[in-house]
Amino acid sequence: MNYVVTARKWRPQLFEEVVGQEHISTTIKNAIVSKRIAHAFLFAGQRGVGKTTTARILAKALNCKNNTTGEPCNACDTCNAFNSSQSLDIIEIDGASNRRIEEIRSLREAVKYSPTTGSYKIFIIDEVHMLTTESFNALLKTLEEPPEHAIFIFATTDIHKVPLTIISRCQRFDFRRIELDAIKNQLSKIAKSENINIDDQALTFISKKADGALRDAQSLFDQVVSFGGKEIDSAVVATMLNLIDESTYFQISDAILNKNFLEAFEISKIIYDNGWNYIDFISGLIEHFRNILTVVLKQDSTFVESSESIKKLYLEYLDTFSESDLLRILTYLSKVEFQLKASQNQKLLMEISLSHLIGLESTTTITQLVKNISNGQFSTEPEKKKTPLVEQKKNESHKPSEKIDTEGINKNSDKTETQVNQSISNVDTNLSSEESSLINAIISELGGREFK
Repeated sequence: MNYVVTARKWRPQLFEEVVGQEHISTTIKNAIVSKRIAHAFLFAGQRGVGKTTTARILAKALNCKNNTTGEPCNACDTCNAFNSSQSLDIIEIDGASNRRIEEIRSLREAVKYSPTTGSYKIFIIDEVHMLTTESFNALLKTLEEPPEHAIFIFATTDIHKVPLTIISRCQRFDFRRIELDAIKNQLSKIAKSENINIDDQALTFISKKADGALRDAQSLFDQVVSFGGKEIDSAVVATMLNLIDESTYFQISDAILNKNFLEAFEISKIIYDNGWNYIDFISGLIEHFRNILTVVLKQDSTFVESSESIKKLYLEYLDTFSESDLLRILTYLSKVEFQLKASQNQKLLMEISLSHLIGLESTTTITQLVKNISNGQFSTEPEKKKTPLVEQKKNESHKPSEKIDTEGINKNSDKTETQVNQSISNVDTNLSSEESSLINAIISELGGREFK
């Protein structure tokens, strides 16, 4: 038997096999069971999420002779005829190559004829947005009042190009982007069935590269199997797809904590030597700091879409970055991403940008400063519970905040005044009158000068 690609071999034959679109499968099955079948359906969504597959299953289920649960039996004559591409009652049309008004006129004539063996004559038009305006207009009357035996199923990846007059005549179903875990589970199931050993990190690489499209993930899976054989690990996938090594992102976040400026040039050289796209790298770096922000905010890795081993690395950044610092980093990287698109020397811009990023100093909010002053602390760093764990290196440059002996404050007023003023100098001083009054009152109690 000739080789069949994974996307075709594992194409779902039942609604329950469609991945990630349970809300649509359940609605359509219930409609079939209760005999509440619309005369026109419109399936919208990005590529590779199951629009055409669902349309075929729906068409097969409507003409199935043993349909009692909303699912096609795949055993009766009509199901077998469709599976072997011999059905005369289910007609598939490519909207891109049959977009002219002449083809739509022929379709209108074909609609008049009754089905041969099934209950319905079903017309599936894929990429319906490719039809011309004249073709859509010619279809309006037929679509509004079709014969009782005729059902239309439209599929499109660009719903905005479909006229509202067509959309209003159809039941619209929006297909979701398939989640990372759902794609990983399906690929794992396929790999187990095909006796292929593949690790979790490799599945994560493929699933993230697919960007929510299961068909893309299955195509990448075929490529990886052709390259690596039956034994596949993350290194094989990264090499074959030339993926950016995630460890480089952790090197940058470590360099920011350790103020290691040399790392900026070393990482830029790694990007250049591996032939990675600079814009893709910055996009990945933005996602990296977004992941750190979610970990800092939620205190766990729930919102991180990655393998379990990578999630553990992100948890090591708990209490190392403040929320305000991460927002500054994300804003800066977004500007760099825009600048890279217009840069004539992306390597140089990358080195300069990473150096600036590593050199960013931690900031302190007014609320934190007032809290520190109230507690007798004058460190400009936000409170941290522990020293960050940064791969194999530990940041030993940060020292705990110095406590001021409040009982001896009068004897050390000069020292106190200097520390308070140094703390304030690193803070944004665009304060309201109430905030200034509060700070002045606190400073006055501690023996400092008036703050302006």
